[in-house]
Amino acid sequence: MNEKTILEMRNIEKRFDELEVLKDISLTVNQGEVLAIIGPSGSGKSTLLRCATLLETIDAGYLGYLGNKVAETGENGRAQYVSKAELRKTRSYFGLVFQNFNLFPHYSVLKNVIDAPMNVQKRGKGEAVAKARGLLAKMGLEDKADSYPYQLSGGQQQRVSIVRALAMEPQILFFDEPTSALDPELTGEVLKVIRKLAEEHMTMVIVTHEMAFARAVADRVIFMDGGVIVEQGAPEDVLGNPKEERTKQFLARYSEEQ
Repeated sequence: MNEKTILEMRNIEKRFDELEVLKDISLTVNQGEVLAIIGPSGSGKSTLLRCATLLETIDAGYLGYLGNKVAETGENGRAQYVSKAELRKTRSYFGLVFQNFNLFPHYSVLKNVIDAPMNVQKRGKGEAVAKARGLLAKMGLEDKADSYPYQLSGGQQQRVSIVRALAMEPQILFFDEPTSALDPELTGEVLKVIRKLAEEHMTMVIVTHEMAFARAVADRVIFMDGGVIVEQGAPEDVLGNPKEERTKQFLARYSEEQ
């Protein structure tokens, strides 16, 4: 296993006005690793993902990709980001799959997938289309290339958004509650796709409320609560034999709700 570090976050702090949402968070994700992040709503999971993917700025700490600094606390005590050109390069390292699919409604499936590779990465149309069709076939969507998002089920839309992220050939994929907008049978088809990607050693960070899925797919599980990492480790330890009282309470409450 190549231990190349894809993502590094050290002592990350993030606040919205007076509310401290992330308090001294540190984590690394290595190539081929699947990290699941669990925790109650409001624990900071999605904010952490948004900071990692540059949708939010950190207030303090260090953020780096592939050994390159993206942001770090400066002498004034605030995080300083690298130049716009370097940030553009950083964005090419990751893909992001949202809970609400975020497809362009007026674009066909194929155009949704090829748009960024052609416009952002300046790939030729032939290459972009060939790559897109290959990925759609892999996801069981080869017959949907000319369909529009409204013609697809939620599960199909989410698979298209995964294809769209993969078309950019990212080093790491982030998923923010990828099944929370789906009903149970559609959830299964999306989780199957993510499981397949895990088998292919795609590096992934998944914020999820699917505990059985986290246990089956993740190499490591982080439990967050109140803006801090309460506990982390192998799935069988964190989910099967948690040490921290807060983790035990969360999992007990969670299994009661199921």
